[in-house]
Amino acid sequence: MRDRTELLESALDSLPAGIALFGMQGEVLFWNHAAEAITGYAGVDLVGQAIPEAIEPLAPGSASHGALQPGANSRTSHGAMVRARHKLGHEMKAITRVVVLRDGLGERIGTAAVFHPAESLDALPHGVTGENEAVGASQADIEDRLQIEFEDVARGGLPFGVLWISVDQAQGLRKTHGTSACEAMLEKVQRALAQGLRPAEEVGRWGDDEFLIISHERTTEMLAAHAQALAGLARTADFRWWGDRVSLTVSIGAAQAGHDQDEGLAQLLERAQGAMESSIREGGNCITSAPGRQECSPS
Repeated sequence: MRDRTELLESALDSLPAGIALFGMQGEVLFWNHAAEAITGYAGVDLVGQAIPEAIEPLAPGSASHGALQPGANSRTSHGAMVRARHKLGHEMKAITRVVVLRDGLGERIGTAAVFHPAESLDALPHGVTGENEAVGASQADIEDRLQIEFEDVARGGLPFGVLWISVDQAQGLRKTHGTSACEAMLEKVQRALAQGLRPAEEVGRWGDDEFLIISHERTTEMLAAHAQALAGLARTADFRWWGDRVSLTVSIGAAQAGHDQDEGLAQLLERAQGAMESSIREGGNCITSAPGRQECSPS
């Protein structure tokens, strides 16, 4: 048993993400090397003690007997952005996931937290954003999920792709009819796109006039076909403003993760953004898959 425990601890210590295990009273039972590097707190000083208040956000609910019952906090169990404080005093952003540990009979025996720094999120490409109110999932929510999905696929999880969607009429409508008209139109498009989403997909604003969808289509071809279906739904959205009917179309850029093992999340988004911009250059109402495949519909 001792050899198995040492082997498990060694395996957890080799992971790049911070790993923390907590007992029923919230005491730290294990704190791997990555957790030490991320927070500045050494495991030898924490084991057997309560987690310091400065880094408690990394393990929400770890000290509560009733916390994180099944279904009680799905956002935390799937990952959330938190702010904690390094031992040296500076603030740090992190993505953290917390799960309840149970024995073979289903009885709770502790809590595990997995966390990693989120500084890289600031460098992700986004659409142009002004002061307009967003609809759908927030940009921060999409950022969180992108980071989690990208790490999962790097560990051999389900493949995923991104669809970067720009509404062709948004800029012109904003100029001619004002911000209120444009926002009402974008809400209409968002609802139309939502009708075609797969299970676990979500559409969120990624700039004033743009949306992003994270999809688990398995191939570039399947992702492009999904984009075509979504574009068709956008075209059926019946938008009227003070009696004027506006025909809606979208330009979509599709990029699948995993083509290049050395590609980072920012590079994946840059490919999707470049593909979307290529669709716009073709006159809109077009889907471009990175790299290079393009399908446009007659305006």
